[in-house]
Amino acid sequence: MTEFLSEIRPATRGRGPGPWGRVILVLLWLAVCLMPVPLAVNSLELATGRVGTPGTLRVVWCEALGEGRYDCRGWFTPDGGDTPVEVAASPDSEPGDVMRAQLTPAGDRAVPAGPKGVLAALSLPGMGLAGLGFLPYVVLYWLGARRGRRAAVTGGILVTAAGVVLMVSGLVAAYV
Repeated sequence: MTEFLSEIRPATRGRGPGPWGRVILVLLWLAVCLMPVPLAVNSLELATGRVGTPGTLRVVWCEALGEGRYDCRGWFTPDGGDTPVEVAASPDSEPGDVMRAQLTPAGDRAVPAGPKGVLAALSLPGMGLAGLGFLPYVVLYWLGARRGRRAAVTGGILVTAAGVVLMVSGLVAAYV
């Protein structure tokens, strides 16, 4: 195996990709890390009560679909006392769970509301925030700047840690 590795030569000269390659990599990095923000808007609007109908969800049954996946259904009772509606529940629910929830405008599923729902909705943007942490350091490194790289590393550590804390707290809130 090692005799093949000695024949492989890197495609780039110097310290990495050329200027256009760097621009493309930074734009892709930004796109991947910022894309979770618009994707989380609908979930945040539901969890905060900005859209949908508030009420109570009682999970009735969950069916194993295989490979660790579940399909859960329950009854959603609106706060106004209207007729309960059968809806899809979160796959991490268990039969018998009763929780505050928000019915989607389509009326087909209910999601957890309040702090639990907000934290769960913020887990995906937290992952994006964690991914953005060291982008300033990489840009400074590629530009050859010596000043500010230590501050970029410190900032990167803090931003990445904040993103990881937000992501983990959202995941814990979703599954507890």
